[in-house]
Amino acid sequence: MNGEASSRESLARIHLSEDPMKASQELRPPLNVRWVGRIEFARALVLQEELVAEKYNDPSFDDQLLLLEHEPVYTIGRTPDRSSLSARGSQSTPDGELGSVHLPHPLFSINRGGQATYHGPGQLMGYPIIDLRRCGQDLHKYLRWLEQLLIDLLAKHDIVALRRKSLTGVWVENRKIASIGVGVRHWISMHGFALNVSGDLSPFDHIVPCGITDVTITSMEKETKRAFTVAEVAQAIEMLARRSLSDLRIITPVNFVSSPSL
Repeated sequence: MNGEASSRESLARIHLSEDPMKASQELRPPLNVRWVGRIEFARALVLQEELVAEKYNDPSFDDQLLLLEHEPVYTIGRTPDRSSLSARGSQSTPDGELGSVHLPHPLFSINRGGQATYHGPGQLMGYPIIDLRRCGQDLHKYLRWLEQLLIDLLAKHDIVALRRKSLTGVWVENRKIASIGVGVRHWISMHGFALNVSGDLSPFDHIVPCGITDVTITSMEKETKRAFTVAEVAQAIEMLARRSLSDLRIITPVNFVSSPSL
């Protein structure tokens, strides 16, 4: 993965060719994938916000995919229902059984959809910073693209994964192996997916993961009885993401036009 800044070319210098498809491909920036390593959640959040702002201010700035793992942390989306913060199997109030006092790691409330989840060592985080104005401004399509990316990755490691109706994320039978929660600013995506690769899953026991009662959390390591590193899985998903991004983007032969904020 290339951590260096990708070369940029101003859209003003690109002239539409006689071939509309070729012209639209010229207008679309490539995907710049970065392996960040292990990083605290707050630092990753600042990095995402900086990239979203740069992408909004400069449409020629490359789409980005940040791959990393976090120090232990809990997050919850923009929802008034915080009952998923309660200890699993316990009676809870709408604010959570004990709020976040009982959690063994810090809690961040962030601008994504969804309920509480855990991130930590052994989990691959993927944060795409993608201009969805070039993807039809279709959040449903974007979520399905993220799911398929993970399903295809797992298939390469002999894990048969699938979607479940009305439950965003990726599953192995009835066991959840990856969570997805996205945020959007000015139709530019942030946050993304969390794939359980290896390591300790017990921190999930302190919450109701994604608000799904009695859900079983699994990992690539548990499903295959094989050892994986987050870095090697990140390399595999980089190649898949580069190849499949064209499935998400739309062909448009016209110059870029900004859209209202979301």
